[in-house]
Amino acid sequence: MSNTLVFEGLPLLYLELAIGQRLRMGSIGVWKSISPLLGGVGIASMIVSFLVSIFYNTIIAWVLWYFFHSFQNPLPWSQCPLNDNHTGYDVECEKSTSVNYFWYRQTLNITPDIETSGSLQWWLVICLASAWCVVYICFIKGIESMGKAVYVTATFPYLVLTIFLVRALTLPGATDGLVYLFTPDWEILKNPQVWLDAATQIFFSLSVAFGGLIAFSSYNSERNNCERDAVLVGVINSATSLYASISIFSILGFKATNAYNSCREDNILDLTNHFELSDQNMTLENYYQWYDYLNSTFPDEVASLPLKSCNLQTFLDQSASGTGLAFIVFTEAVMEMPGSQVWAILFFIMLLSLGLSSMFGNIEGVLTPMHDLKIVPKWIPNEVLTAIICLASFLMSLIFTLGSGNYWVEVFNGYVGSVPLLIIAFFEIIGVIYVYGMKNFSEDIYFMTGSRPNIYWKACWMVISPIMLLAVLIAYVGLQAQKHPTYPTWNPDYVSKSRALARKVLNIDIVLLCKKSLTYIISGQSFQIC
Repeated sequence: MSNTLVFEGLPLLYLELAIGQRLRMGSIGVWKSISPLLGGVGIASMIVSFLVSIFYNTIIAWVLWYFFHSFQNPLPWSQCPLNDNHTGYDVECEKSTSVNYFWYRQTLNITPDIETSGSLQWWLVICLASAWCVVYICFIKGIESMGKAVYVTATFPYLVLTIFLVRALTLPGATDGLVYLFTPDWEILKNPQVWLDAATQIFFSLSVAFGGLIAFSSYNSERNNCERDAVLVGVINSATSLYASISIFSILGFKATNAYNSCREDNILDLTNHFELSDQNMTLENYYQWYDYLNSTFPDEVASLPLKSCNLQTFLDQSASGTGLAFIVFTEAVMEMPGSQVWAILFFIMLLSLGLSSMFGNIEGVLTPMHDLKIVPKWIPNEVLTAIICLASFLMSLIFTLGSGNYWVEVFNGYVGSVPLLIIAFFEIIGVIYVYGMKNFSEDIYFMTGSRPNIYWKACWMVISPIMLLAVLIAYVGLQAQKHPTYPTWNPDYVSKSRALARKVLNIDIVLLCKKSLTYIISGQSFQIC
C-alpha cells in the first residue's frame, strides 16, 4: 500500500492539483485544452464519478437506516425476532445470527441471487431519497458553503475516532487485534488482485482520476503551492488511515476474543457434561491442557462430541471488509460493548459524515465537466442543474433498493470503481507528460510555485507511475481471464458456519471512507486544496 501511495497516488495527486490550478477548468476542459484527442479522459472521469455516486449514496442510505435504528434499546440486531406464531425465534435468524439476519433480511430483504430482482424496499427508498436531499442541500449554496459543510463532515469523525480509540484500547483482546493489523502476509503480495485493490484504495482515498480534484483545484489561487498541498494531503491521509485502523482493529480484536472465548466455553460445557467433570475443573485458562489429556486418553469419545474448532486467528480472519465490516462485523462488536446504543449512534454518525464529504467530490466531478461540455444552457441556474443530476441519480440508484440491490452494489464497486480508475490515471500521466510535455508542465509548476519539480516527481511521472499502472492492469486482466466473475449470495445455512460470504470482497471499507474525506479537509482559502 505504501509503494502504491508513493509511486502512484502522490504523483497523480500533484499532477491533478497542478493542471486544475493552472488551466482553471474542470476535467473535460483541462484535457481538451491539452489536446482535443484527450477529451475522452475527462468524459471517462465524469462517467466514473457519476456511476460511483449512485451506488456510493446507497451506502449512505444504509447508514441512515442503521443510524435511525441505533436509538432503540435494545439494538434491533442484538436478538432474533419472534416467528409469526410468537412461539419461538425466526427460523432463518436462528440458522444464522441476529446481526446477519438484520442486515440481509430486515435491511436488504435480499433475494437468493442477482437474477431474482425482488421488489423495491420502501424503507431503503426513503433513506435513499433522504441521502440525496442532504447532498443537494449542501450543494445549492455553492462551493464556499459546501466547503464550510466539509469542515464539519470531515473533521467531526476525528473526534469520534478518538473516542473509539480510547475506549477500544481498554477492551480485552485489543492487543490481539493490533498484532493482527501489523503482522504482514507476504504471500498475498503475489496476487495481482491485491495490487489492484491497493491502487483502487489509494485512488479512492485521494480522489484521483475522478475529476473532482481537478475541478476543486481550479478554484485555488493561481500562485498556490500545490506541491505542498499534495504532500500534506498524502501524509495526513496515511496518518488518518493508521489512526482509524488502530481503533477499528482494536475493536475487532475484542470481538474476535469474545467469539474465541465463547467457542471454548461451549466446548468446555460439552466436555464437562460428557465426562461428568466438576464445573470448576476445566476453565478457559486450562482448556487446552484438559482437551489434550482427554483426547489422548479417550480419543474415540472426544471425536464423537460436537466440539467446535476454536482458533483466535480464524475469528480474526472472519472480520470482513466492505459492507461486511460496517454493517455486520462492527455492529456485532459494538453490540458487545458496554453502552452499545451510544457507540452505535456515534459510529453511524461518523460514517454518515465521512460518506457525505466524499459525495461532494463525486458530484463536483459531474457538475463541472457538464459546464465544460457546454451542453447545459447558460440560463439554467446551477441549483436547477444540481437538482436534475441528483434526481436522475436517485432514480437510477433505485436498482440498489431492490431485493437484489446489494449484489448490484458489489458489481458496480468491483468493476466501476477499480479498473476504469487505473486506465484514466494512466492516460492522465501520458497526456500531461508525453502530449503536453514534461518541459511545459515543469514551467507551469515553476510559474505557480516558484520551483520546478524535483527528480522524484519527474521519475514517477515519466517512468515509474505509468509502468506500475500498466503492470497492474495487465496482471489483473490476465488473472480475470482465468476465472469467471463471482458474487456472494445470502445463504443462512452457510453463514452459520462462516462469515466469509463472498468470494470477492468489496473495496469500500471504513478506513477507505476515513481516508477519502481527507482530500477535502485541508484548505488555505474557502476551498484551497480541492
